[in-house]
Amino acid sequence: MSGEKDLEKLLKNMKPQHNLGDYVFCKVEKLENLDLNDIEMLFKEKEAITLILKKEIAERLNLEYSVAMSWITLTVHSSLEAVGLTAAFAKALSQNGISCNVVAAYYHDHIFVSTKDTQNAMKVLNAFSD
Repeated sequence: MSGEKDLEKLLKNMKPQHNLGDYVFCKVEKLENLDLNDIEMLFKEKEAITLILKKEIAERLNLEYSVAMSWITLTVHSSLEAVGLTAAFAKALSQNGISCNVVAAYYHDHIFVSTKDTQNAMKVLNAFSD
């Protein structure tokens, strides 16, 4: 199954789930000496490799980060070809003064917000299904 494309259905059924813990974005030049099981997500960019991992793991590995974030998963299976989902929730979050970093994976969209904004972000995202 390739996922839902209908924006109205996506918004109504996105069912955000807060993944417990504090997460951070870090950068490394190489993946050597890193246990991939410690890394939630990674992306290779021209400048460096971005890692998303639990704050305590980053601290144990002495990796620098700038802000602790909460990880919210939209549990609806969205199509990689869906149009408007990211724009809709990003606009709603921004109207409430919440910055978000988004990672779209094969099945779900993942939103990272500052830990101080977690409860408000969940309220904003859940409002789509009301």
